[in-house]
Amino acid sequence: MKARLPNELKSIFMKHLKLALALVAFFITTAVWSQGANHKIVFQFTLADSMQQKAFSNQLKNIRKIWPEAQIEVVAYNQGIDFLLTKRSRHHDIITDLKKKGVTFMVCQNTMNQRNIKAEELIPEAAIVPSGIAELVEKQEQGWSYIKGGF
Repeated sequence: MKARLPNELKSIFMKHLKLALALVAFFITTAVWSQGANHKIVFQFTLADSMQQKAFSNQLKNIRKIWPEAQIEVVAYNQGIDFLLTKRSRHHDIITDLKKKGVTFMVCQNTMNQRNIKAEELIPEAAIVPSGIAELVEKQEQGWSYIKGGF
């Protein structure tokens, strides 16, 4: 003969089961988010100083290490495009490695025009956008997180 649980015990069991399933779903979702699957980060970089470039390179490496699947874009304008110039970048090897890992590097055409910089002077990993500020605004409007690179 089968033992039957009273209705009250069944009700308590079902409530606990629902709660347990909800917690499992929450933890799975949290684990996916914490791995960077949904992170989109746009970095502004506007500084030419070599110490700033070094700090910024480290910031990019660190965020890529924590969130390997995050979408990351660097937008350089003003003096920050020195970071992406063949003759001035001191961190080309790091940029190359980050590019291989999916980080994109954008340079402002307006700044290039003002400083008389030609596309051939950029490192191969860099692409050009018409306006650095407009690129930052558009990314933020699309839900990207904004970070000012350097210190």
